[in-house]
Amino acid sequence: RGEKGFGINGGVEMNSLNSAVKKILVIDDEGDILKVVRARLEANGYKVITLDGGKSALEVTKSEKPDIILLDVVMPGKGGYDVCRDLKSDEATRQIPVIIFTAYYSQEKEVEMKSALASADDYILKPFEGQAVITKIKLLLK
Repeated sequence: RGEKGFGINGGVEMNSLNSAVKKILVIDDEGDILKVVRARLEANGYKVITLDGGKSALEVTKSEKPDIILLDVVMPGKGGYDVCRDLKSDEATRQIPVIIFTAYYSQEKEVEMKSALASADDYILKPFEGQAVITKIKLLLK
């Protein structure tokens, strides 16, 4: 059992009656964002794994096999668009839906274009309404 926190082993244990619990990997370098997103997703019954940067995203994705990934754009080291391209070009991870999320709300057309070029499945702008994230996740997990 992982402890709640910001490590990749964080999350909550779901009961055995709900074996279809979906696992979400959230990658963002801002601890406050990880905390808020984790709380919202766990409150909606998802298992959450967090990662505070993009450097080891491919390895963690391969080992944890999340059902969907929420991926920040601006992070030190490896940015979200590069991480998304890596994920979508790897046979083992390309089928996992990726939602890019970013604070560049004033440049939505650019975010939309760059997300498409990186093969992201969708994008959402920060600050975001929690229910909007849940809705997008549900649509992509159908």
